[in-house]
Amino acid sequence: MSTDAAVTTRRDRRSLARFASWDYVVIAVTVLFLVVASLSIELFGTSRNAGFLILDLAPILVLALPMTLIIITGEIDLSVASIVGLTSAAMGEMWNNGLPLETILWITILIGAILGAVNGFFITVVGLPSLAVTIGTLALYRGLAFVLLGDTAVADWPRSFTSWTIGSLPGTWVPNVVLPILVLVVLFAVLLHATPTGRAIYAAGANATAATFAGISVGRLKFWLFVLSGAIAGLVGVYWTLRFGSARGDNATGLELVVVASVLLGGVSIFGGKGTLPGVLAGVVLLASLQNALRLLDVSAEALTVVTGVLLIVSVLAPNVISAVNAALARRRRARGASPPSASASTGPPETSTAPHSSPPSPTPSTTQ
Repeated sequence: MSTDAAVTTRRDRRSLARFASWDYVVIAVTVLFLVVASLSIELFGTSRNAGFLILDLAPILVLALPMTLIIITGEIDLSVASIVGLTSAAMGEMWNNGLPLETILWITILIGAILGAVNGFFITVVGLPSLAVTIGTLALYRGLAFVLLGDTAVADWPRSFTSWTIGSLPGTWVPNVVLPILVLVVLFAVLLHATPTGRAIYAAGANATAATFAGISVGRLKFWLFVLSGAIAGLVGVYWTLRFGSARGDNATGLELVVVASVLLGGVSIFGGKGTLPGVLAGVVLLASLQNALRLLDVSAEALTVVTGVLLIVSVLAPNVISAVNAALARRRRARGASPPSASASTGPPETSTAPHSSPPSPTPSTTQ
């Protein structure tokens, strides 16, 4: 095989491997599921249901954006749903005390950022594991939410705000929230895939020690990612409160499981260093549309939780199994390429004498005495 042909073959193999990667598989499965569900499940393919589907997946998608960055660095934030609940309760408390809603919105996002900074401090400064810290703050923040409002709800929000949150763009069925969500998606995509910060995020997740020697402040990077995650969770707290028209301490309970499942289902490695935002977007759409379809089929909430748990396990196991299989195949190809050649190829032609053949010398006659 010529050199050009070998290069072309290797390039084709890389392209095939790229399209066979987990995130492309999830994108293909998501498209296939949407088509099949639209054709087979009553009301699923209607514009009205599509609008409700977007409103349902909006908080999952928005929370998944910073969660993707955090998991790529090798960390995790399980407190995001509790931050949503606490910021929602804080909104209700501030509204009860007479603050204007325009001011409350910004304060709520700031509160979320502060709560995220608390997580970042214990993880990057104190040096505690993010799993342990965010499990602790998951319970702490949810408890503080009930301290603020107890079992009561604040539901007298201005109709102009709640109507916009659940309303649609003029003349269409597309919800208003699509535009700010698209802006956030573009910003996070540029940050992760087209900036030095994004490259630092991947480097920190692949090998934190090597990233530190390369001049990346891994601790500071992770700290600000947790602050960003908290601020985004505060924004989701605003959305959740206005969409449902109610500030409660139990808002978004259990949402962290769905967010983590969506990110991992989208191909982000739980061990860090790998993942793409398009795959995560497909994972969010797949999980949200699957839940929506099951609700239309009158499946119970408990079954939805089981489905989410199963997908979470699959999203952790499947990419690692695929990686192990690919690594084994690569080792086999290398071993086959490095196998010793056959004897005829490895040894040269038999040595031949260039001297003319002669008969063996006759023995010298002995001298007789």
